Amino acid sequence: MPPRLRLRSLAQLAELRVERTSSKYTYICGRCQYATAVATTPAPSDAQIQASIPSLTRYPPANPPSFRNPAYRKSQLLRSYVSLIKTTPLIVFFQHSNLKSTEWVGLRRELTSALQKVDAQLAAQGAPPEALIGEYIKLQVIKTNIFEPALRIAEYFKPGDLPPEPMGGLSGISSEKEDPSLTHALSEAAFKAAKAHEGEHALTPVLQGAAAILTLPAVSPVHLKAAFSILSPQAPAFPAPTRRAVPTYYDPPVQDGIKKLLLLGARIDGQIFDMEGTRWVGSIDGGIDGLRAQLVAILQGFGAGITTTLESASRSLWFTLESRRNMLEEDGKPSEEKTG
Repeated sequence: MPPRLRLRSLAQLAELRVERTSSKYTYICGRCQYATAVATTPAPSDAQIQASIPSLTRYPPANPPSFRNPAYRKSQLLRSYVSLIKTTPLIVFFQHSNLKSTEWVGLRRELTSALQKVDAQLAAQGAPPEALIGEYIKLQVIKTNIFEPALRIAEYFKPGDLPPEPMGGLSGISSEKEDPSLTHALSEAAFKAAKAHEGEHALTPVLQGAAAILTLPAVSPVHLKAAFSILSPQAPAFPAPTRRAVPTYYDPPVQDGIKKLLLLGARIDGQIFDMEGTRWVGSIDGGIDGLRAQLVAILQGFGAGITTTLESASRSLWFTLESRRNMLEEDGKPSEEKTG
């Protein structure tokens, strides 16, 4: 037997009528005359709609807007310098005076040969592979008028200190170049940070004329000492190789190139060192292990000095009290003999 469906008649449906007001719908029953008001949610405004839409970039991620035109060679050179400064812990600066191409070739050849010998010695001593950095040490000429702004960008541009993005997304800023989410080296925020510190960096006076840099991917005093022995020899800490050991080092182009190089200083782990400080880093015996040994010896000597100082204070107090006790005993002896 099929199920029975209870349907309302047309008369019952006619008893229900709906009256629409401005913002509410009121349902009135025809039998009981009981009205029920149901509120409706108002439509959102245009401002609320725009605020709820997530901010979308108007440019592809691989090609963000730049304050400096990225099509220019100077812009790409600036980016490469900023990346080099941020990723290289040790950069040595030299001043060169119009070295010829043959002189550069000779210097790089002798430098590569000396660094290969250092790597061979370290490998023979059982050094780990990450300590063999000779092939990654490079000597290159830089454009100081581009390297100096790159140095200020790397030092003073902190993307974490930028203001937050406006509520309206890109609609809240005047141009895409002012978008605070842009943190690359060619952005307007990087340009303003470098402009605000113009002439304040410690290496600015050094980067005035022709300059070259020696980059090391790690702070290795052993490799730095070998490089100084070739590029800036100075006895007895950095002696030049002998003629018998390396005869090509005394070729005229190499010797002329060495005369035209002048050591200026270095940037080591974000700290600026002058010429003497740079040579001190290269003269550390044993490299990083030798530096650790020197630090341990200094700390041990410091602890022994503190122990001696504390012991001397207590020992002097004991001597003072003991001498005072002896004096009192000596003063009391004659009185006891007289009474006896």
